Amino acid sequence: MKLNLYVLTPKRIILDCEVKEIILSTNSGQIGVLPNHAPINTAVDMGPLRIRLLNDQWLTAVLWSGFARIVNNEIIILGNDGELGSDIDPEEAQQALEIAEANLSKAEGTKELVEAKLALKRARIRVEAINWIPPSN
Repeated sequence: MKLNLYVLTPKRIILDCEVKEIILSTNSGQIGVLPNHAPINTAVDMGPLRIRLLNDQWLTAVLWSGFARIVNNEIIILGNDGELGSDIDPEEAQQALEIAEANLSKAEGTKELVEAKLALKRARIRVEAINWIPPSN
């Protein structure tokens, strides 16, 4: 059995493919989705999206929140923004993490602190996506 996965943002289609399973970050934690999953609509949290392709290879993407609908072996994720892990430059991601950590320590005031924490969370998610080691089959 397979799932049809569509990951869409206002700017582009990130993925349109058939998969075996996904692991999705939601506001209440991560959920795994296999074929014949119960229908569900859920908010998508900032975090990684793990995708197991039909050839058993794993892909990683990052999503910056959105909404997911799972019904009849079809997964539609409407995200605010996102990117494939393979599109993330490891050196740039690590540098962005270091800058975000430095900016957090220098943040003054509520607005700067909130923005610095959000930037740090995004940077950590991007680094996590490129460093993730998939499970062995």
